[in-house]
Amino acid sequence: MNGQTKGVRSFEELHIFGEARQLVAQIWRATRSGNFARDSVLVNQIRRSTLSVVSNIAEGFERQSRPEFARFLVIAKGSCGEVRAQLLIAFDQNYLNEEQHKALSSKTRQISAGLANLTRYLQNATPAKRRRNVSDAAA
Repeated sequence: MNGQTKGVRSFEELHIFGEARQLVAQIWRATRSGNFARDSVLVNQIRRSTLSVVSNIAEGFERQSRPEFARFLVIAKGSCGEVRAQLLIAFDQNYLNEEQHKALSSKTRQISAGLANLTRYLQNATPAKRRRNVSDAAA
C-alpha cells in the first residue's frame, strides 16, 4: 500500500502477519508427529487452511487498495475459522491433547480478532484517518 499507509511498507511489518506466520510454524510442528502425522487428509487440509490465513494477509496488502486489503482480511478470517474447526477434529481424534488444542485454538481466536479489528479500521476510517499507520489497528 505504497504511499497510502504511513510507516508500513510491506506486509511483513504487520503485527497480524507475524502472528499468522507463528501459527503456521505451530501447526507444522503439531502435524509432524504421532497419529496426527499419519492422517494425511487432515494434515494437508489444516496446513492449507493455515497457509491461506498468512497468504491472504500478504496478497491483500500487495493489492495496494484498502477495499481489496479489507476483502482479503475477511477471507483470511474465514480461513482462521477453518483452522479452528480442524483443530477440534484433531482434538476429537486424540491427535492433540487438551493443552495443545487450547493453545492453538486461542492463537486462532487472537488472530481472528486482529483481522477483524484491522478490517474494521480499513472499512470505517475517514480518508484523513486512513493515512495513519495501519499497524496500529493490527496490534
